[in-house]
Amino acid sequence: MAAYGVAAVLAIVAVALIAQNSRSGEEKVASDDAQVQGESTENDTGTNATPDISTTGSTTTTAPPLEPITLAFAGDTNYESVAGTAADRIRPFQELLSSADFAMVNLETAITEGGTPVGKEFTFRAPPSVLAGLQENGVDAVSMANNHGMDFGSTGLADSLEAKASSPIPVLGIGANEDEAFAPLVADVKGHKVSIIAATQVLDDSLLTAWTATDSQGGLASAKREERLVEEVTKARAASDIVVVFLHWGVERTTCPSDSQQSLAETLRDAGADVIVGSHAHRVLGGGRLDDSVVHYGLGNFGFYAQGAEASTTGVFTVTLRERRAESYQWHPGVIRNRVPQPVTGAAGLDAVAAWDQLRECTNLTP
Repeated sequence: MAAYGVAAVLAIVAVALIAQNSRSGEEKVASDDAQVQGESTENDTGTNATPDISTTGSTTTTAPPLEPITLAFAGDTNYESVAGTAADRIRPFQELLSSADFAMVNLETAITEGGTPVGKEFTFRAPPSVLAGLQENGVDAVSMANNHGMDFGSTGLADSLEAKASSPIPVLGIGANEDEAFAPLVADVKGHKVSIIAATQVLDDSLLTAWTATDSQGGLASAKREERLVEEVTKARAASDIVVVFLHWGVERTTCPSDSQQSLAETLRDAGADVIVGSHAHRVLGGGRLDDSVVHYGLGNFGFYAQGAEASTTGVFTVTLRERRAESYQWHPGVIRNRVPQPVTGAAGLDAVAAWDQLRECTNLTP
């Protein structure tokens, strides 16, 4: 009986020791888990946090990188003396524009069939149907911020705004007030948040006041109000993956950018613009890199009347980006025949690209 009692006591002690060791092990596991969770929390909130990492239970996953996107830009387009339908105007470049993830042109005309032409040498207008024609050819947005966007006065402006409201594609750079005129297009392009702002640095002195959008007046987004343009770019930078500025700028019939163009490009780069492109000179200018930004100073004529070799030189500028990094850019040359842009390929195309590369020599850009 006594021997049995001793054995029983020893058994009870052994069981107690096993239970204590088990509890200690569980407490260590729990402590280790807590330490791991604490480290994870510190990484999520501390200065060494790693973006795009999510932890669910014991499984860690990394968000896949975004695919590169290609943006395409073309120059001055209107619909004066067009043979055929509105869609025929730029149809030869349909394949290239449609293949881009986003494509945009300068629509250099008022969208109206009424109004009275303002007092200037050339005035342009087109019916709202041209917007559907552009969409049919792969164009995703247009800018009307240029020196012909209000060629038919207040009636033309009202008609243009009505056309904008019902357009199948976004119309930028014009509005019932300054906020609307400067409002960026914000597009989700294959997961990238892309903001595009349009403005014109070119307005006739006699029309500057009447055509500039203000708090109380409809009109165009004026890049002459540089501080407002910079403000919009800065805001877009804070909320976007990629920021594009599409400008009407430069000096007609010149193939080198003006000092004001180069200065504005540098200012917009500093404000956060990743891509800065534009037209107006009715000539093709150079393009390239401005530090981490990509700039094209003059896209030339596109769907536009052109006389002579320089005026007839055209093309489409594409930029391929992944997030903010411009992986590459390319000039796709063309020539305007009978007011219609035609791609130039083969040996002639290579020569045209080489000629375009040489235009960079009088700019502040690098390849």
